[in-house]
Amino acid sequence: MIALLTLELHIEAAQSLKDKRRVLRSLKDRLRASFNVSVAELDASGLWNRATVGVVAISDSRDYLDGLMKNVERQANRITNNAGAEVADSFVEYL
Repeated sequence: MIALLTLELHIEAAQSLKDKRRVLRSLKDRLRASFNVSVAELDASGLWNRATVGVVAISDSRDYLDGLMKNVERQANRITNNAGAEVADSFVEYL
């Protein structure tokens, strides 16, 4: 089973593309290190204050993936709030 968590971010503190990249790099690195998941920016738009991030995990247990994605989402909220951003929307898909 594959779980895909999509996070729509609003980065209010970003005044440049460099600021956006700093927030995204921090989020991706910390989620990878904490949860051993794959993380990537999905929509590389030119907007400095918006980003879409995808988080993927694979397991044979749906219950495990449910708990993992909830924990990842909670941690993503903490990380982005500390960086001057917020998770505007999120949703999980199972494949």
